[in-house]
Amino acid sequence: MIQAESNPFYGKYNTPFETTPFDKIKTEHYEPAFQKGIEELKKEIDKISNNSEPATFDNTIVALERSGKLLDRVSGAFFNVLSANANDEMMEISQRISPSLTESSNYIYLNERLFSRVKTVYDQRETLNLNLEDRKLLEETFRSFQEKGANLNATDKERYKELTKELSLLSLQFDQNALKDQNRFEMLLTDKEEVAGLPESSLEAARFAAKEKGKEGWLFTLDAPSYVPFVRYASSRTLREKMYKAFMSIGNKGDEYDNREIIRKIVNDRLAIAQLMGYPNYAEFELSHKMAKNSKNVYNLLNQLLEAYKPVAINEYNKVQGFAIGKEQQDIIVQPWDWSYYSEKLKDIQFQVNDEMTRPYFQLENVKNGVFGLATQLYGITFKENKQIPVYDKEVQAYEVYDENGKFLAVLYTDFFPRSGKQSGAWMNGIKSQYIDEKGKDSRPHIIIVMNFTRPTESKPALLTFDEVETLLHEFGHALHGIFASGTYASLSGTNVYQDFVELPSQIMENWLTEKEYLDKIAIHYQTGAKIPQDMVQKLIDASNFNAGYACCRQLSFGYLDMAWHTLTTPFEGNVIEFEKNAWETAQIAPDVPGACMSTSFGHLFAGGYAAGYYGYKWAEVLDADAFSLFKEKGIFNTEVANSFRENILSRGGIEDPDILYKRFRGKAPSIDALLIRNGIKK
Repeated sequence: MIQAESNPFYGKYNTPFETTPFDKIKTEHYEPAFQKGIEELKKEIDKISNNSEPATFDNTIVALERSGKLLDRVSGAFFNVLSANANDEMMEISQRISPSLTESSNYIYLNERLFSRVKTVYDQRETLNLNLEDRKLLEETFRSFQEKGANLNATDKERYKELTKELSLLSLQFDQNALKDQNRFEMLLTDKEEVAGLPESSLEAARFAAKEKGKEGWLFTLDAPSYVPFVRYASSRTLREKMYKAFMSIGNKGDEYDNREIIRKIVNDRLAIAQLMGYPNYAEFELSHKMAKNSKNVYNLLNQLLEAYKPVAINEYNKVQGFAIGKEQQDIIVQPWDWSYYSEKLKDIQFQVNDEMTRPYFQLENVKNGVFGLATQLYGITFKENKQIPVYDKEVQAYEVYDENGKFLAVLYTDFFPRSGKQSGAWMNGIKSQYIDEKGKDSRPHIIIVMNFTRPTESKPALLTFDEVETLLHEFGHALHGIFASGTYASLSGTNVYQDFVELPSQIMENWLTEKEYLDKIAIHYQTGAKIPQDMVQKLIDASNFNAGYACCRQLSFGYLDMAWHTLTTPFEGNVIEFEKNAWETAQIAPDVPGACMSTSFGHLFAGGYAAGYYGYKWAEVLDADAFSLFKEKGIFNTEVANSFRENILSRGGIEDPDILYKRFRGKAPSIDALLIRNGIKK
């Protein structure tokens, strides 16, 4: 056990802006700090619930909101590191502390005395003269108690405790199984014919990866910077198939990392919780507090988009199929592992532009400055690197963010490259949320954005693909949502909004990447310093809707899969692979691959926060296309529109209903027309 005085989590942080002292935190510090944080939280809850004074907004609702500071502090550090820089010991700690964290949550929400006080205040809400934010906090607090079992009878409360404890462990196990299974796959190639077609950037990265492990040749993994170029460019159809099937069998090999039984347990536990709460299925339970409201509205959105995009997608597939037959001079059927390969070849011919042509213009450092620069141009904010801020890995950078008047806004951490203990994909998270403390001080947020970009090699800096630049803009949009947070309460600030609204600030940022004015600012050749040629910019714009129908149907298929898992009304005991096939079949364009399964590695659904919410990405596309059309109308760098977006969307957090916020910014309700026009589906 670590002595209290030596644990960095205890006491005030003596760091710039009281940032987390990652340089002093050791793995063994986390568990005792979690235990102490939970103990302190329980004492605070006891004090609130046992208060002899009548329940008031301040002594109950606000006191509850401000409880658990140490636990928040430890969690903010631990779970960010667990996602981005984990080791076996961290994973074991997460398994051990997960039940305690679930128990501490239940200690709050299943506390009858505490709920009685919350309900007393809630019942008086019409006479309390609360401002908008205070009223929202009261409503959300009461709703949280209801959704987490406060109204259940004693027997059902015990059942709820069992289910939530098991769910938290299952989600962790799912995530860790997928990571370990993905990490153990390596494909070492030594014959030049095997790597034919791959661009030099991929070959150099693969040589570098092999060399780091003391091997000769080219080493490929299932990490995105390795996997995506391989299935896109490798001439060997056999090896593309091998890579694809390896990727689509993560968590699905019948061994210790198999996730199929875990999926059964997760969906059944979620169903049981929903039915305890009086809902027919988990989707209705989750959607009751989202913009969509219910599964009928979700299916209406998915079906409406499928009707518009599927005919286009089928036509796109047939074109690629015809191209492949012509290229190979044989009657082949384009399989999922062929799609990116032949699509890229056709795109190259049709638009004379590809990733290898554009990559030299997207040096990471220049792109990052260009992304920061967009925020400066739109909102007047600036970024200043501070190397004195401790980080959890030497590759992580930390920045101070200031507004146009020089006022401190946030600390932003950036973590760009893959490593063995890092989850795949890209994400934004908060290490510390924004709030106003008891003394009226604005406690500013600490934000992190995490990527998995191609690493620099011995001869080249990190050079990004067009898609990777888009990903950086996306996650940076989430970061702005956190950076501009301006609320009293942490639970309502920043990205603490309805899940199907949270992607709007991120996805709107992607729109600038297909605007000439912006591309010209960020795309500079890393060797010559020359700006990207204007004809190449136009080609990128022209190519931006290439296979848009197919891409949309792919996203819709994920939405249908998610909804199928979470609209079950009876426990699932079937075959996971067959269920997946039937669930998303209506939106599938390429042929089915027997045995392939995405569900077993689909962390968004089974280890993240997108259960019954994956449709939100498409809904956010509807919103972002509609919102960006106002920028297109007024000017893509129009500060008046930008400030309106900041004031009505980015700064408001979850203080108001997103429907109200959006209409206030846009002046009308959103429609899918702008998205259809942007994708060339509608004129």
